Parts: sequence; C-alpha cells; structure tokens
Amino acid sequence: MAILTTVSAAVKAALTIGGISKLTFIPAMLAALAYFHYDLLDPENRPFNQKYLREEYDFVIVGGGSAGSVLANRLSEVEGWNVLLLEAGGHETEISDVPLLSLFLHKSKLDWKYRTQPQDSACQAMVDKRCSWTKGKVLGGSSVLNTMLYIRGNKNDYDHWESLGNPGWGYKDILPYFKKSQDQRNPYLAKDKKNHGVGGYLTVQDAPYNTPIGAAFLQAGEEMGYDILDVNGDKQTGFAWFQFTMRRGTRCSTAKAFLRPVRLRQNLHISLFSHVTRILIDRETKRAYGVEFIKDTVKQVVYARREVILAAGAVASPQLLMLSGIGAAKHLEEVGIDVVQDSPGVGRNLQDHIAVGGIIFQIDYPVSLVMNRLVNINSALRYAVSEDGPLTSSIGLEVVAFINTKYANATEDWPDIEFMMTSASIPSDGGTQVKKAHSITDEFYDEVFSHLTNKDVYGIFPMMLRPKSRGFIKLRSKNPLDYPIMVHNYLTHPDDVGVLREGVKAAIATAETQAMKRLGARFNSKPVPNCKHLPLFTDDYWDCYIRQYTMTIYHLSCTAKMGPASDPMAVVDPQLRVYGVEGLRVIDASIMPTVSNGNINAPVIMIAEKGSDMIKETWLPKNSNRRKRSIKRTNISQIFLKSDDISSKCDIER
Repeated sequence: MAILTTVSAAVKAALTIGGISKLTFIPAMLAALAYFHYDLLDPENRPFNQKYLREEYDFVIVGGGSAGSVLANRLSEVEGWNVLLLEAGGHETEISDVPLLSLFLHKSKLDWKYRTQPQDSACQAMVDKRCSWTKGKVLGGSSVLNTMLYIRGNKNDYDHWESLGNPGWGYKDILPYFKKSQDQRNPYLAKDKKNHGVGGYLTVQDAPYNTPIGAAFLQAGEEMGYDILDVNGDKQTGFAWFQFTMRRGTRCSTAKAFLRPVRLRQNLHISLFSHVTRILIDRETKRAYGVEFIKDTVKQVVYARREVILAAGAVASPQLLMLSGIGAAKHLEEVGIDVVQDSPGVGRNLQDHIAVGGIIFQIDYPVSLVMNRLVNINSALRYAVSEDGPLTSSIGLEVVAFINTKYANATEDWPDIEFMMTSASIPSDGGTQVKKAHSITDEFYDEVFSHLTNKDVYGIFPMMLRPKSRGFIKLRSKNPLDYPIMVHNYLTHPDDVGVLREGVKAAIATAETQAMKRLGARFNSKPVPNCKHLPLFTDDYWDCYIRQYTMTIYHLSCTAKMGPASDPMAVVDPQLRVYGVEGLRVIDASIMPTVSNGNINAPVIMIAEKGSDMIKETWLPKNSNRRKRSIKRTNISQIFLKSDDISSKCDIER
C-alpha cells in the first residue's frame, strides 16, 4: 500500500512538469524508485511546510534558493535563535532529481518563467526575440533546475572584489567557505586538502556516466596545448571533467543538502508557497522589522527581531528592495512608491554569462546521447536500482575547458572563455524540449538543425566569462505581483562581441584535432537566418551569428552590488548590510560586484556561508557557544506598532 501511495504521489508530481508525461519510461522509473523505497527510507526526507507561524522570529529569510537554504541551516545552528524561511514555490520532485531531465523543468511550475525585453543586440533566434531567464520557484531555487555544475570561479575574481573596497572577500578569505560546504566524493581530488573539503553538507562528485566523446574532448585539449587539471584547484586554465553537485547519481540541490538534514530543528520554520511582497521598514528609524507576504491567497505579516535577509536572487531581491522604497528615487516616484532610501544602484549593473548555442558537430559513430536510443525502460531501471546510466548524465555535459582568446593575458591564469562540452545538443531529443527550454523558434530550428534530428552529434557552448555589457531591472508598476522590466543589454559593449566571436572560432577549431577527427567530427555549417548575406566563417558572419542563438547560462548577478560607502552605486557594504537601512541584508548573487569566472551556483553557496558567519559575528558575543547559548530576546513590538507601514494592521490576517 505504501508503495502504491508513493507511486501515485510521484506520478502526480511528474504530471505537473510540462512534457514529462510524454516520456514513456517515466512510469517504470517512478515505480522502481517506489519499490526500492527511496522516499520512504530516506532519513533526510523533505522539510515540513509550516502551517502555523509565529508572530515574530529572530531572522526572516526571504527566498529558499541556493543562498536561503544555506542561511536557514547555519543560522538555526544557534539554539536561541528562531529562524523563518519564506519560499514562493513548493518542494522539488522525483523528476527534478533526475539529472538528464533538467531541461524539462524549464518553463514548468518550478520556474518563474522570466522573459526579457526584446532587443536587437541578441536572442534574435528566440520567440519574440526575447531571452528566457529560468529561475527556480521551488525550495532549493535554481539548484533544482540547473545542470549541477560545480565551478568556484577564479582566484583573481575575488581578489578583484577585495581591490574594489571589499575587505575580507579576497580569495584567501573565501576559500575556507567553499571547503566548509563541500563533501568531495572523488578520492583523488579529496586528497588535495588545500583546495577541497570533505564531510560538508554539499555532495560534489564526478558524473557516473560518460560517453567516449568526453575522453576525446580531453585528448583534443591536450593537442591544443592545454593541461588536464582540476579547475577548482590551483589553476583554472585547461580542460577537465566536470564536477557536479550530485549524490548517488541524483541531483544534490541545496534543499536536499542543507535543509533536509536539519528539518527536525524546532527553531527553524519553513513556509512554502509564500510570496513576499515587501519589506516592512520603520520610516523614522529606517530599520527593517518584518515582511509582508501572500500565502493561500491571504496577505500576512511576520516580524523580525534582529534582521530581515533577502536571498531571493538577482531579479527578485532588487525588485523587493524597490517595492519597499529602496532604489533610485526618481524611478520609485515614477511608479508611485514612497522613497525610504535613495539607492541608485538597485537593479543596475546586471551581469550574466552568455554562450553561443548551435555550435554542433556531427560524428560517424553511435556514441552520443540520443534520447530515443538511450533513454528507455532499461535505463530507467538502471537509474533506480544501480544509480548510474544515461539518466545520470547532466544533459550530456561531460568536459569543461577554460581557454584564452587573443584578448586575454595568458600569463595571468584568468581565461576569458569557458567551453561547456556536451555529448548531445539541441537536435538530440528530436527537436522538442531543448528547443522549448531555449525558446528557439520553429523556423530557426527547421532551417538550421532539422537535418540532424536524432543524429549522433556533440556540441560546444563557448561562454564569455567577464562581460562588459551591463543590463538592468526596474519595476513595471508598484504591484508586487507584476514581473519587473528586465533589460539584458547583451553584446552592447563591442569588446564582448570580439571575445565571444573568438570563442566560437576556437570551439570550431577543436574539430580539427586528431582526437575529434577520429570520431568523424564535422561542423554543422548551415548558414543561419539573418546572416546569409555574409560570407561564411568571416568575422562579420560570426559577429552576426552570435546575436542569433544567444544563450543565457542563467547566471544573473550583480544587481545589488557590494561596495564601499564611497561607491554611489553600491547597495550593500562588505558585511552585506543594505546602506541606509538597519536590520536588512542581501545575501545572494545580487551582491557580486562582478560575476565570477564560471558557473555561479558554488559561489552563491559560498556567499551564504560567509554571510551566515557575518551575522553570527554581529549578534553573538565573541566567546559564546554558538550552538548552545540561549540568546535573550528583546521585545520591540511597541517600536513596530508606531510605523505607518502597519497602520492598517487590522486588515491583515496573520
């Protein structure tokens, strides 16, 4: 009976994700998972959705994503502190655990489904010429939807942050926080105790399944003069197997890593389907004292004795700041919001990593990841029983390379292009879900890729690491349920065009190595629409090409940047406290001054680890026992009651 109940629940969860029900192997996989009691025997089951909340907590965390999950864990270590985590989405599912199916989560109920304003500079192959920004609306946030790539970035990134006036953020200061979270399962890498940690909450491992194409990628890198190395070690420039946030062949989201083990803590409450609409700020004292949110269609208020912490991500965090009166005064007045703090940097400085999609190579051997060949009932049973096989592949991502274009200084070990090298590409699933996830139009797909549908191919996504273009986010209205206006400004700086063009040329050059020629690799050189008037393989053609299938890697960041008080565009100080408002911090990707050199999930977790310690240093005496000391609580509700923000308190159900 218990098995049937679990199967029923799993199938119901699967059907909430668009396109999943069309995959014939799903019922068999879910049945096998249930039979082997994965859910029933897991001692770290899903956290409870707290039905009844206290009126007041020591800390209220907004956003249960990659940063918020870490913060909730670390702050609730202090027994005397009561912590509330508010998350707009619900739980992850059995389907979201399957690495190969991550793109099926895009545009599902687990995704905020953001779309940018149309611009001529990029994303011309997308529907309505609008880029899709996938962001997790689920406990665990984007760590539930991403491809689980564990990349820390480059030492120079963090030393640069420190040089901008952010003491304590140099590489030597932040490395311990990367190691603190990590449980490195590769024994060879775990021996490097200088760079890796074991025993942390976050499991990091190599992929259980690789194709022969992955080994060929590494051989190609050696032919091109690059070392094979650990990109999270002493040096970044070179080729390597990807490291993944996986555990036993399944996704290790931050919810699974940081929240499930502590779900029985009595001082931690998690409230799901709770959409925060603004931060409550006393206009006289300029102190944040709570948040307003909607749950079950009811507007509610909860108070914070010590701090409100925004961890809602690089879109929602600046949006909430502006909705609460913190932002550029002129813009807030335009949308009818009273100004609490004139902070012109809120929503500005938007940075993202973009790559060029569609760099595809056909090969002669049946060794790539073709969905209709490898994904079936047998592979579903293999996944459920032995925790390996094609379903444990992260959409074919196998090898990462950090390379230098002619614009980089090769002596600095600060590469400017990352290759994400895959044993699959957009036509590998029959031209269905990848096309949908990337918002590629039918016309573009049919003209450029249809002849490769379900054929053996591999792909290389050249990703620009240090963009100079800057986008922005601003409010559409003062209605908190309206999505903000999102302007990407991709490729508006000419230097970005040059770097990305050279990255494409380098990606195509890999096919000329003997390692790839042995597979019969040949570039899909079909001219793309809008660029047919230009001679193939010229710089002018590539400059046009990169503006068509311009692919965000979903690394939105830097929209509430950290900086010294002398920087007028800094939103938070090096302690991550919002300038001009007490009791309020931002701790997520928003605070990055510049985006890190690589995929950003690991850096966001690091930021939350460091931010947690900063909060403890603020509120705990130096000689206190952090886990056992009971903190004397101060009732400041009388201060709260004088605020205009809750003058209509009787209309708000708590």
